[in-house]
Formats: sequence, structure tokens, C-alpha cells
Amino acid sequence: MTSLEEDFAGRLADAMTMSPAQAQALVRVIESSRQVRRRYQFFVWLQSQLPVLLPHQLFVCAAWQRQIRELQFDPFHSVPLAQGLLSRIGGAGQALQPLVQAWIAGDGRALEWSTSEHRRGPVADACAPLHEAGLGHVAVHGMARPQRPAEIETFFVVAGPEPRAPEGLAERFELLLPHLHATFLRVQGTERQIGAPRPALAAPAAESRPGPITDREREILLWVREGKSNVEIASLLGISALTVKNHVQKILRKVGAANRAQAVAKAMEAQLLSGAPDGSRAPRSAGSRRNS
Repeated sequence: MTSLEEDFAGRLADAMTMSPAQAQALVRVIESSRQVRRRYQFFVWLQSQLPVLLPHQLFVCAAWQRQIRELQFDPFHSVPLAQGLLSRIGGAGQALQPLVQAWIAGDGRALEWSTSEHRRGPVADACAPLHEAGLGHVAVHGMARPQRPAEIETFFVVAGPEPRAPEGLAERFELLLPHLHATFLRVQGTERQIGAPRPALAAPAAESRPGPITDREREILLWVREGKSNVEIASLLGISALTVKNHVQKILRKVGAANRAQAVAKAMEAQLLSGAPDGSRAPRSAGSRRNS
């Protein structure tokens, strides 16, 4: 961070109920958002400085798809989650629709809940599977057309393990919303131009692969970079989810990472995953199946 950025972050922290670390993270998030154009870059961006502002283990992003006239939800997660939960919150996001309706009813303001505080009702139904997955709080916000709160363009769901949302989370969500909105739409547009919303990955040639990880570990890490769960990777590669889990644990130890997102970031910094994924062909062990 430059001295000018540090000065701006300091003044921002003084002006708001935000710590200096949070103010610096906000500046970094905004600055780095300009370079985010691919889905894997978006995943790394979500897991770098953003957790300082919006602590989360699950970040679900949705954009309005005009062809099918509905929101399509895309989950990004830094911890393993059950395939059943991912199926319910992905795609049309049936399990999350009550949160969307609550946001519309709340005049389009950032909302937050403890996943265990509601005993009954649509919001409770939406929070229950998140609570079962060990996620204690959830916050939502979105961007709608001016004066038309029901016409949503993007929608974001943030969930973390704490029993209640951290203080000031809704305020920080408001600040970040324009950047989340613009960045996610840019990623969506780029992926559409390439022709694959979730491009298949191809590993680079073995002789050009520096670093301590094996070919199989690199292949798995490429899928982790796309936000795939262990179960999804296992299905794509034709191996067991336990085998994938064991590979992921080895990767974490080799690159010195605490979690999957950090492993991806460290591998990219070390150029172990150099180059953008090739959407024209599937991974070596996945045959011709595409990541859709």
C-alpha cells in the first residue's frame, strides 16, 4: 500500500466505526477489484482482504439472467460443505429465496441474522441448513434497479461461523456493495464472452511446472481455484471424495496454507498455477466433461 493509500485509509478509519486494519483492507479490496475478470480470480479476491471486512466461510453471489428471467446463484466457500447444501443454494437458489424476499421487504437494506435465532417462518427455513452446516450468522445485500426493489440485478449472501454477525458488518456491506456488484458482473460478462460460465481447466505441461506439488495435486488445486467442493472434484476426476480430501491436506502442508483459499493464493503467487485455465478442453483426468 502506498503512503497516499495509507493516509486515505487512516482518514477513512477516523471517519467511520472501522478499525485501521479494516480501512486498509477496504482500500486494497477496491484497488484490486479492477483486475478481477475471471471466476477463479473472483474466488481469490473474495478470500484475500474481503474476510477482514465481511468475515465468511460461504459467499453466495447471484446475478439476474435475462434469458431465463431469474437469479442464478453461484456459491464460493473456503470450507468443505455438503453437496446437498450446495445444490440447494446454487443455481436457482431455492433455499435462499426467503432471504431475497426478506431483503426486498426490508427496503433493500443490508440485513443480518443469527442462523439459530428464528424458530419458524421462511427466514428460519432458509437459515436452518446453514446452521446445520456450522454457519452461525448470515448477512444479505443486493443491487436492484432504481425505484424497483423487486427487479434485482445482483444479490449476495455472506455466512460465517460466529453466532452473530460482527459489529458494523451491515455498514461495511453497504460500502462494498457497488464494488461487489461491478466486479461480479464483469466476471459474468468475461466468462460469457469466453463461452463457458464455469470453464473446464487444463493443467500446464509437466515440464513447465515448478514447485513441490504433484501433477494430481495441481489438477485438484486448479479445481479448488474454481470453488469446487471435494465431492464435486471427486466426481469430475473419477476418484473418491476421501482421496480428494487427502490430496487437499497434503497441498495445504506443502504450500504452508491454513485453508483452501490461502492455498490457491499461495500457489498462484509461486506461479504453480500460472496462466488462465483453458476453456477449450477439459482436465486430463476428467475426459470431455465440462465444469457446468
